Amino acid sequence: MVSLVCVTVARTGEPVVPPLPETLRETGLYSDWNAKVVASGLLAFAPQYPLWTDGAEKSRWLFLPEGSWIDASDPDAWVFPVGTKVWKEFRFHGAPAETRLIERTAAGWRYASYVWRPDGSATLVHERGILNSVAIREGVRHAIPSRADCTACHEAGPSRLLGVSALQLSDDRDPLAPHAEPVPAGGVTLQTLVARGLVRHLPSTLVQTPPRIAVSTPVSRAALGYLHGNCGMCHTGVGEIASIGFTLQYTLAQPSAMPPAVATALAVPSRFTATAHPHIVDRIAPGNPDASMLVARMASRHPVLQMPPLGSRLVDEDAVALLRRWIAEDTPQFPQARASAR
Repeated sequence: MVSLVCVTVARTGEPVVPPLPETLRETGLYSDWNAKVVASGLLAFAPQYPLWTDGAEKSRWLFLPEGSWIDASDPDAWVFPVGTKVWKEFRFHGAPAETRLIERTAAGWRYASYVWRPDGSATLVHERGILNSVAIREGVRHAIPSRADCTACHEAGPSRLLGVSALQLSDDRDPLAPHAEPVPAGGVTLQTLVARGLVRHLPSTLVQTPPRIAVSTPVSRAALGYLHGNCGMCHTGVGEIASIGFTLQYTLAQPSAMPPAVATALAVPSRFTATAHPHIVDRIAPGNPDASMLVARMASRHPVLQMPPLGSRLVDEDAVALLRRWIAEDTPQFPQARASAR
């Protein structure tokens, strides 16, 4: 029956994509499974603004097929070749809990998660995910997302690989970025990818000067970077939620004196109202984190109020403290703040 279906699909001219491997061992991540030796040719990397996942330690690897390269003509939406794979391993208390795989096939992108078992194996997670996986802390367990959740996050904006971009891999790394990770030994950065011909057509200005968030203070840079890395995948200004007019992605292709997160949030009324915070009106109230809906939602894990809505069960306290400091110290300088005060 399966072979007949494959032949029928092939005759339509559509690509035939093999099913997802049933085990992590079959995905090509390791050349020696027992010794956990990562396969040669895989590129280790670390984004400078990592996604918060309840304090998980992470390792990441990128694979590009031989002879292929990434088209970076649009520095905010790289185009990856068919055959690209990325793995991301999540560890809690030093033990692997989950490894995710993202792959670009001839038929498009696909997403999978592999759960690590007590016997040391790692098997494909059902498309519904696992609601309660390993313990993070007392009474809190890690949730492995469904494939629908993966699709919702990765396909909300123009880029599918959220941590593989010009800004995220920039050699000018942000020292105040929450939960910043060093570039792994032998890992790649934007500069090394360009030098090896694995990233091409990047605008020359970004090759000559490593990209960074262009704002006046280190706190602003880190705050906007965190929002870009943790919220900007959905709040891109395009796609299904474009109508709300709330952009937290930082763009390199069209730099402006006013970062999108500031232009669309500062002194802008929130379309979301919270019964627990009836006094909060603005997305970001200039100089007042206690009156900012952005802070209220980041600091909550109530299923209706929390932001981001997926991917974490614990509040990122470091990030909330950073955003509160940014709002209190830096936002009053922007024109919207002065206009609001008048």
